[in-house]
Amino acid sequence: MAVGTKVSELRELNDEELVVKLREAKEELFRLRFQAATGQLENNSRLRAVRKDIARVYTLMRERELGIETVVPVGESDAAAEADQAEAVENA
Repeated sequence: MAVGTKVSELRELNDEELVVKLREAKEELFRLRFQAATGQLENNSRLRAVRKDIARVYTLMRERELGIETVVPVGESDAAAEADQAEAVENA
């Protein structure tokens, strides 16, 4: 996974691809922890980025499970999508 994978990129993936991303991130986290334990880790911030990526994937999987996934139309900015979502919550 790239450093700081964007949620919009993850939302485009189907459930099977999300599971693959999660598995890859967990394997990378294992390798990073092993490097840290042996003193070979050069970039400590990568640990935090990978943990956040794992949390993002788990969050998206849970949203889909609960049916609260938000779909952002192509070309719409993140700020506009958040405003629309906040308005929908207020009106509910």
